Amino acid sequence: MNCWKTINVNREFGINRIYVVSFLIGLLSFIFLYLPFSIIHQSHELKDHGVFPLLLGLVLLPLVHNLMHILPLILINRRMKIKWHIKYKIFLIISSLPKSKMSKQTTLFSLLAPTLFLTVPGLITSYLFTDYYAYFLIFTAFNIGLSFTDFLCASKLIKAPKKCIVENFNDGFDILVR
Repeated sequence: MNCWKTINVNREFGINRIYVVSFLIGLLSFIFLYLPFSIIHQSHELKDHGVFPLLLGLVLLPLVHNLMHILPLILINRRMKIKWHIKYKIFLIISSLPKSKMSKQTTLFSLLAPTLFLTVPGLITSYLFTDYYAYFLIFTAFNIGLSFTDFLCASKLIKAPKKCIVENFNDGFDILVR
């Protein structure tokens, strides 16, 4: 097996640039999503439960986002090593490292799982629950911002050969070909 390409978006783009672009994408996605949903739900009044539930949801969303990356690997019975640590005494960070090599399709599905399992249902619930649509849109926009690095990795992985194998390491992954 030869290494076709090593992908490490933190090293390639810089972590600070990724954070800024991710924040801007999340903010712009909220702005662009709020306008049509506020037009759809214009006659409904929003229910407000204060800032504590909102902050609790925003603190838990990165954890749920990381769990959604792990969910496809659990569904296909892929053995993995799960690491967790607490950052800033608030955030629980979970990461998984599969013990075996994965196919291109499995890796793509794992990368795009938070978009499928969090963003799409967030948009649907924003439409259905008219009293809380702003909260759901905030969480959905935050998840879109979190998914920015996933989209970067997926765009690089799509350009890889069809019959490649993906091997994860700590900060990125290697694309191997025969």
